[in-house]
Amino acid sequence: MRYYIIAGEASGDLHASNLMKAFKEKDPEAEFRYWGGDLMKEQGGTLVRHYKDTAVMGLWDVLMNLNSIKKNFKLCQNDILDFKPDVLILVDYAGFNLRIAKFAHKHNILTYYYISPKVWAWNQKRVKKIKASIDRMFTILPFETKFFQEHGVEVQYSGNPVLDAIHNRNDKDESFDRFIKRNGLDSRPKVALLAGSRKGEISHNLPDMLEMVDKFPEFQFVIAGAPSFAVEEYRPYIDGRDVAVVTGQTYQLLQQARAALVTSGTATLETALLNCPQVVCYKMWGGSFTDFIAKKILIKVPYISLVNLVLDREAVLELFQNDFSLRKLQDELMLLLGDTDRRNKMLADYEDLHERMGGPGSSARTAQLMLEALKKDKSN
Repeated sequence: MRYYIIAGEASGDLHASNLMKAFKEKDPEAEFRYWGGDLMKEQGGTLVRHYKDTAVMGLWDVLMNLNSIKKNFKLCQNDILDFKPDVLILVDYAGFNLRIAKFAHKHNILTYYYISPKVWAWNQKRVKKIKASIDRMFTILPFETKFFQEHGVEVQYSGNPVLDAIHNRNDKDESFDRFIKRNGLDSRPKVALLAGSRKGEISHNLPDMLEMVDKFPEFQFVIAGAPSFAVEEYRPYIDGRDVAVVTGQTYQLLQQARAALVTSGTATLETALLNCPQVVCYKMWGGSFTDFIAKKILIKVPYISLVNLVLDREAVLELFQNDFSLRKLQDELMLLLGDTDRRNKMLADYEDLHERMGGPGSSARTAQLMLEALKKDKSN
C-alpha cells in the first residue's frame, strides 16, 4: 500500500511514526510519503516537509505568513496527486489537514483521520466538514468517539497512542539518583514545569509557574524543554532563578517529579498516566474579554484538561484565565507536594483513568483497523 501521511507538530510526528512502524509490521510493501518530523523520517519513506518549516500559530502569524501558507497548500496538493496514494492519513493538525481533506475528497482520494480535530470542544460546526470530506475517523478518546457517532461520522475508537509512547519510553526503570546524576540536578525532590510547546503558551504561562520557585525552596523546579525550543530561549524567563531545564525527557522528568504544573492539552493526560500529581494552569492573552469569549462562546465542554474530560469530573484543579491566581496555584501545589488527602485522592483518580484508557498497543490496533477498512473501502 502507498500511504501519504500529514502531521504538523511534534506530538503528531511521534504518533504518526508509531503508526508507520505498525504498518510496516503488517504490510511489508508499505510505501510512505509524508509531512512530519525526525521520528517519522526514522521509519523510512520520503519526508516532503518538516513540521518545523510549516508551523504557524496564532492569527498574527497566519496573516504574516499567508504567502508561505498558500505555497505549502499548493505543494501538498500537487504532491498528493503525483504520489497517487492508496490512502491519505491526516494526523491532528486541523487547520491544515481539514483543508487538505476537502481537496482530497474532490479528487476521490480515500481519506482517514487519526487523532481528530477538537471540534467537540469548540466550533462544533466543523463536524459537518469532517462528515463531508473524511471517509473514516479513528479516535483516541472514548468521549470524542461518542460525539462523532452522534453526528453520523464513520468512526472507530482505537485506543490512545500516548499509552504506547509512555510504555515504550527510554529509561522507564531509571532510579531518581540516576536521573539527577545524568542531568546534573541536585538531590532535592522535583517539581516539573510543562509550560507548552508554543511560544504563546510559554510566554503566558511559564512566568506565573516560575513565581512558585521561591515559595518552595526545598524543591528543585525543572522545566520540560519543548522540542522546538533551545535551552537558551528559556533563560529570559528564568531570570537568574534556581531552575533547571531538561530537553527531550518529559516522561523521564514526570516519573521522577513529586508534582507538576501543566498547561492544558495532551500534557495533562501524559502527566496523569505517569502518576504525577498536577495543577493545570492555562492563560491566554486578553484577560477578562478572552475569558468571556472562551467560556461563554467558544468552549463547549465543562473542562479544559483531558484528564477531567475522560473522567467526567474534576480530578485535577484547572486554573484557566480568570480562575487563575498565584494564591490558588501555591495552595494547590502545597497540598500535592505533601502526603495529603488531596494528593492521595488524585492518585486514586489516576487509577480510574488508567482503567478507562486501557493499555498500550493502540498504534498496532489503529494500523490493523485501517488495513481492514482499506480492504473494504477499496473493494467498494
